[in-house]
Amino acid sequence: MSKIKVEEKGHVLLLGINRPDKMNAFDVEMYMQLAEGLGKLNSTHHLRCGLIFAEGRHFTSGLDMAKWLDVFSSGRFPELEDELCDPLGLDDNRRVEKPLVMAVQGICYTIGLELMLATDVRVAASDTRFGQIEVKRGIYPVGGATIRLPRELGWGNAMRYLLTGDEFEAEEAYRIGLVQELTAPGEQYDRGLEIAERICEQAPLGVQASLRSARVAGLEGEEKAVSRLLPDLQPIMTSDDAREGVQSFLERRKARFKGY
Repeated sequence: MSKIKVEEKGHVLLLGINRPDKMNAFDVEMYMQLAEGLGKLNSTHHLRCGLIFAEGRHFTSGLDMAKWLDVFSSGRFPELEDELCDPLGLDDNRRVEKPLVMAVQGICYTIGLELMLATDVRVAASDTRFGQIEVKRGIYPVGGATIRLPRELGWGNAMRYLLTGDEFEAEEAYRIGLVQELTAPGEQYDRGLEIAERICEQAPLGVQASLRSARVAGLEGEEKAVSRLLPDLQPIMTSDDAREGVQSFLERRKARFKGY
């Protein structure tokens, strides 16, 4: 049985963490399978958005440490083949270029938070419990939390949980901006899918350009992002989708975008 279920639903690629008998403890094989699934999303034209979710009561209890000892001792993450994408988004050259929505429930520890920080919109069930608990295990987070939590949540909010390893609940995650929506338990997947499908209704070229521009601003600064605004818009203006956007507005109908 695959530890990452990959399924297409219209324009959405569903990526389901599927090791519920082990509380979805994340091993190296799951990392590689998720990288493969994200590579499919990135390279398949009709797929416009991904939804990462988990089977069972819990999103993930965190890393299956025994399976990661050799990786961490080597000082590098597993090597990815050309078509695969970095699940943690740390390698900008291997980061998926399409939006990712994530829906979580139950326990969401360590790599669960770091996967969230590599996605774009996050939904959590109200019973979710979060923890960046590496300092309790004698190590520290190496999947992006030390970089992204301060940037997204503010220094004090990030340090409060990075340095103590304390668990926090869904309401706190919503308050500090880690998640964008809370749902009743069991409804997080459906709401995540609704958001993913809503993204897919928009013009793919415009969506991907918006995501790319925001990432440039965050990684390279506002000046760099501003310098690319009109140059990156120029080729989109000649696309069929841009023409469809104008035509659908004039005809007062829903646009039918194709990504060209």
